[in-house]
Amino acid sequence: MLTLARVVHRLNAAIAHAVRWLALAMVVVTLTVVVLRYAFDTGAIMLQEAVVYMHGLLFLLGIPYALNINAHVRVDIIYSKLDPARQRMIDIAGHVLFLLPVAGFIFVTSLPYVAASWQVLEGSPEVGGIPAVFLLKTLIPVMAVALFLQGLAAILSLIFDPEANAT
Repeated sequence: MLTLARVVHRLNAAIAHAVRWLALAMVVVTLTVVVLRYAFDTGAIMLQEAVVYMHGLLFLLGIPYALNINAHVRVDIIYSKLDPARQRMIDIAGHVLFLLPVAGFIFVTSLPYVAASWQVLEGSPEVGGIPAVFLLKTLIPVMAVALFLQGLAAILSLIFDPEANAT
């Protein structure tokens, strides 16, 4: 079980490390769009949409990694004052009661939305835009699956390897 958890941790870390470069690419592409618009008085719809696609990739594929490194948002009023054993219990309960059901809900409810987009191979509403909105929308259930697996991996790690999760 712990081996499976480590595989999921490594996979989400590898994905996050690959997509983190999109933050720099977004800055470069946005700068290019601004220079084209104001210096050369020309638009670049495809480049503008590329920023949206990179943003989607960066955040949707980075969400499971945030959970992996314990960088997710937490209301930390009582939690920080508790001993590590109680923190683990809160983390396990939070993952089981909230994270896994929400990830499952996102997955199930996103499937018809994504399927409809794939059915028509949805493209950009803008002339000259990226003709792959269906691919961008596919990231929603992909993120949900990755988040669900990361949640399971975190639960397994918290149960079977509590020392690795000590903060």
